[in-house]
Amino acid sequence: MALPLGMGMDMGMVERGAVDEMPVGGEHLALDLVNSTFVRGGLRGHLVDVLVEPSDLAVWVDRHAVELDLASVPAGEPGPAELAAFLELRGALRAVLTAVVAGEPAGAADVAVVNAAVRAAPGWVELGPGAAARGVRRTAAGERGAVLLGRVAQAAVELLTGGRRELVRACPAPGCILFFLQRHARRAWCSTACGTRVRVARHSRRHADG
Repeated sequence: MALPLGMGMDMGMVERGAVDEMPVGGEHLALDLVNSTFVRGGLRGHLVDVLVEPSDLAVWVDRHAVELDLASVPAGEPGPAELAAFLELRGALRAVLTAVVAGEPAGAADVAVVNAAVRAAPGWVELGPGAAARGVRRTAAGERGAVLLGRVAQAAVELLTGGRRELVRACPAPGCILFFLQRHARRAWCSTACGTRVRVARHSRRHADG
């Protein structure tokens, strides 16, 4: 199982990274938020955080425009308060996911953070105009940051209470702290990089023992 954040790595060195550097993306909106912190260098590596400044959050949001239905949200740029709220949600979701994959109950404080974010941006889906009668997402919240935060939290709730909950995995590679959805039975790692690193380490140990 993936290490809890901070264990087995150099906590004194947290590097700012870019959203495009995330080793794993496109898994699920909530997992993509959690995976915005990762370890570079394996078990003895250091943490990388791609959400350090409000401008980083703006890039992350833009990368998830479809999942967030960004076109239905008021225009604007995130500020320090929005970034702080997203980081709080990220920490709570990491704790909840860690509990889920361990088969343990999530902490009440972490659950409260997620639920508070959902309640801050209550929404619904209406029938849109036209023959196609497509769904149009509406929200009662007017603040862009609260709406976006609520949509990420809502996506997390849907994941953790639906059929895909059983697919959530923590990468078992030593030093990795990422989560993924195991949509295919043969997928064992969050990324090919982790799989390669583990195989190389096994190969080296076998040769050393021989």
